[in-house]
Amino acid sequence: MRNQFESVAEEMGQVLVTSAYSPNIKERRDCSTALFDADGRLVAQAEHIPVHLGAMPEAVDAVLDRDPEPGDVFVLNDPFEGGTHLPDVTMVSPVAPDGEVLGYAVSRAHHADVGGMAPGSMPAGAREIFQEGLRLPPTRLVAGGDPVDDVMNLLLANVRNPSERRADLRAQIAANDRAEERVGDLVADHGEERVLAAFDAVMDYSRERVTSELRELPGGEFAARDVLEGDGVTDDDVPIEATVTVDGDTLTVDFAGTADQVAGNVNAPLAVAKSAVYFVVRCVTDPEIPPNAGCYAPIDVRVPEGSLLNPNPPAAVVGGNVETSQRVTDVTFEALAEAAPERVPARGQGTMNNLIIGSSGADSFAYYETIGGGDGGRPSGDGMDGVHVGMTNTLNTPVEALEAEYPLSVEEYGLRPGSGGDGRYRGGLGMVRSVTVETDATVSLLTERRRHAPPGAAGGEDGAVGRNLVDGEAVPAKTTREVAAGTTVRVETPGGGGWGDPAERDEEVRAADREDGKVEE
Repeated sequence: MRNQFESVAEEMGQVLVTSAYSPNIKERRDCSTALFDADGRLVAQAEHIPVHLGAMPEAVDAVLDRDPEPGDVFVLNDPFEGGTHLPDVTMVSPVAPDGEVLGYAVSRAHHADVGGMAPGSMPAGAREIFQEGLRLPPTRLVAGGDPVDDVMNLLLANVRNPSERRADLRAQIAANDRAEERVGDLVADHGEERVLAAFDAVMDYSRERVTSELRELPGGEFAARDVLEGDGVTDDDVPIEATVTVDGDTLTVDFAGTADQVAGNVNAPLAVAKSAVYFVVRCVTDPEIPPNAGCYAPIDVRVPEGSLLNPNPPAAVVGGNVETSQRVTDVTFEALAEAAPERVPARGQGTMNNLIIGSSGADSFAYYETIGGGDGGRPSGDGMDGVHVGMTNTLNTPVEALEAEYPLSVEEYGLRPGSGGDGRYRGGLGMVRSVTVETDATVSLLTERRRHAPPGAAGGEDGAVGRNLVDGEAVPAKTTREVAAGTTVRVETPGGGGWGDPAERDEEVRAADREDGKVEE
């Protein structure tokens, strides 16, 4: 039954990806799907985007407060009512194949634009959420099976590329509809009572597996600290502190000591902080444990209200979901490395390298991409080259699709030799993505690890920092600027930290590194 529930979520994701129009969803697969029970507990999720999935329960809770009925579809993106950041639009709908609500289908997708002060809805200098785009509390987009056209029209009137947005929203509705169809098939095959009993059983199974893993960790308190490189308003470092307490079969992560909420947009809703912690615990215990409400039940996340990781409205938050979540991941890994050094890699690139290029007007467009980099070296092997790490799990936009869809041309795309930290096991290589803009446009960059390198572990060397350049001129880690046609934007992403003493690296492996061009002579 566990496999069948997960197949429902996976098929939802396939429907969403194959039905969407925007390259960000159909090519990069920047979307996630999941199945919940009638009490709003996560039953199964597709293995999509970690930062989406761990935060979804907050969205379902917000919808449950609105008394959903069969045939309804709620849309939301408000980070203070179940969302993560405004571009991530969530759909929640009751699953009621025979008229009785058995659960909820949830889809979340990053829309390339939801309005706001800059194309792509990720302005680096935003100081309040109103500047970041249209803010939607849980709202019926479909009521009792009938589309609510006024809500759709209101939404589309506030975004760029409304035809693309409409198509992507309809793809999400289709994904949720598929969940109801497939759960109906399960009820027909097994009976409603057995399906509902299986919801409980898979959650109990996950909880038992996680608590068993936690009991294997040494008890005690383990602390770590790291920083963000500015908030988009100033370049001052923003500290994040975590204390992890392992006590028998429970684990608590307390972020006391983390900075107060900031003026810029790197504030992260509490759901995002929880999502990052859940991801790390899954990695350090057993990633094969089914991810559901039972898996997360033994984990307690504590964050001071009004802080960077639990801000009060109207805080700007668009960078918190993509960049701050990465640093929360790094800090939690660092703390748990004391408890389980053999299970924790060196730090990866620690950023999503968000690149947004777009324009408004009759020929408006919005290109959004997160760019891969180096994964950290591990206790058992080298880090992976040119991959997304931490809280994102997307693909890239193929060059052919990018150039066909947007007024952009790709000048260079490849690995960045020498960017991985040396060690017994080398850190993965960062990447280079160089794009020329063929029309006047707005460019936004939300990035990290441009000053502070991804740390090595167990004696390994740090990975290389990243760089952002516009026509060869270095620009800040977080910036939004107008550019003229012919401008080239180059993003060099960080490498991963190395693991272990470099003197212990096998000489034959070093020779292969040189032959493959992974290290600079």
